[in-house]
Amino acid sequence: MAQNDDNLFKNIISHAKEYGFIFPSSEIYDGLAATYDYGQQGVELKNNIKEYWWKAMVRMNENIVGIDAAIFMHPTTWKASGHVDAFNDPMIDNKDSKKRYRADVLIEDHVAKIEAKRDKEIAKAEKRFGESFDREQFVSTNPRVLRYQEQIETINARMKDTLGSGDLAGVKQLIEDLEIADPVSGSRNWTDVRQFNLMFSTELGSVADGASKIYLRPETAQGIFVNYLNVQKTGRMKIPFGIAQIGKAFRNEIIARQFIFRMREFEQMEMQYFVKPGEELTWYEHWKEKRMKWHQSLGMGEENYRFHDHLNLAHYANAAADIEFNFPMGFKELEGIHSRTDFDLGAHEKYSGKKLQFFDPQENRSYVPYVIETSIGLDRMFLAVLAASYQEETLEDGSERVVLKIPAPLAPQKVAVLPLLKKDGLPEKAMEVFEQLKYDFNCQYEEKDAIGRRYRRQDAIGTPYCITIDHDTLKDNTVTIRERDSAAQERIAIDQLNDRIADLVSINRLLRQL
Repeated sequence: MAQNDDNLFKNIISHAKEYGFIFPSSEIYDGLAATYDYGQQGVELKNNIKEYWWKAMVRMNENIVGIDAAIFMHPTTWKASGHVDAFNDPMIDNKDSKKRYRADVLIEDHVAKIEAKRDKEIAKAEKRFGESFDREQFVSTNPRVLRYQEQIETINARMKDTLGSGDLAGVKQLIEDLEIADPVSGSRNWTDVRQFNLMFSTELGSVADGASKIYLRPETAQGIFVNYLNVQKTGRMKIPFGIAQIGKAFRNEIIARQFIFRMREFEQMEMQYFVKPGEELTWYEHWKEKRMKWHQSLGMGEENYRFHDHLNLAHYANAAADIEFNFPMGFKELEGIHSRTDFDLGAHEKYSGKKLQFFDPQENRSYVPYVIETSIGLDRMFLAVLAASYQEETLEDGSERVVLKIPAPLAPQKVAVLPLLKKDGLPEKAMEVFEQLKYDFNCQYEEKDAIGRRYRRQDAIGTPYCITIDHDTLKDNTVTIRERDSAAQERIAIDQLNDRIADLVSINRLLRQL
């Protein structure tokens, strides 16, 4: 990314509002913190991301099916899942700035700075030695790199031990020992670390006295687990099989920030894959590879993705990794792949008194399946697409344009139909073309302003193809098709348009790469 990352992020946020992708929620009432509405372009992009995920996950796998579970669930669900007792974030306040932070994130950000120093040393050496550079030898022998690596490993080990054992005083001591300062004020005047439960609660019932306390779901996964038996029996599913779901989740994040990266109301795309105990780590590796391929097939740069293995495993996991994406604020979690063991079904079996097992006819025994989870934040995926697509370009004629190079199958509008002039029968002919295309593609018709300005507007919302109707169209029934990224133009017969565009913008083109 060519420009300062902070400036890039600000430009993306501004662009998203100006062109109808994302608006601050309740803006006429001065908004609501960390809450956003998806505008007319945003909802189309969001739906296309969902379609790509759903088809790749459900349609392309004969043993994966989808459900849509309710947001409200019986409160015992969250007791069984561990959320009532353990769904907490370790928070710390700075007494001078009055800002609140996640203690583990402060430590992780400190580690990231040391990693950046280490990587800078390696990059300098690589530049110095060129093709003769032996990275492995340099990393294992250079004293400065070794010192940085030792610091990283020591900090990570202490963080894992203190967080894993619930030693909040130890977490604060680690922050003090590392001399971590408040990013806002530079102050090191910290409060004690405390745990905050992240679930929103509300009341279910018509009168206050008779109401019972329930929660807005903090994840969509539990809706899948409590329906495991229903799906398995009605679908006659055999192990291994998966259940997929797209839906809203809610977390009372103390620090909701970075635009749509971390919000209190967000959308998840999750799949729980039920497997035979003992085979879970094989399937865990399988789904890590498969999910990375899904991301990379979009063509947004393989260098923008990496795996990050968890040091501090959740209470339900025996293996966990994130697929991280290079957002404008650095590499951050985009998707999680977790081996959840039999924790969830085992806990719901215990709390509900219902048998949630699978009878394996080959082994002639019943067992509680183990689970591999893939969980991606739809809003984060949306932000990743925007960040990777946003380009500011200077063209050959010296003019500038802002273009969203969104992968064509995800683009909100696939085609813009543009009459060259607003006269001479060109608008009428353009509307004929629009009517022909609209059954297959999301199209825009636009006739106001010079054709160059209209091209710029379509570039700014990521429309991959513009169809221009000119006077030659009236003679020979051909149009000019302009490609967004290269601005290359060619003539094509109107009766060939649908097939040509379908081949270029279809989600099936992505699916065939998987």
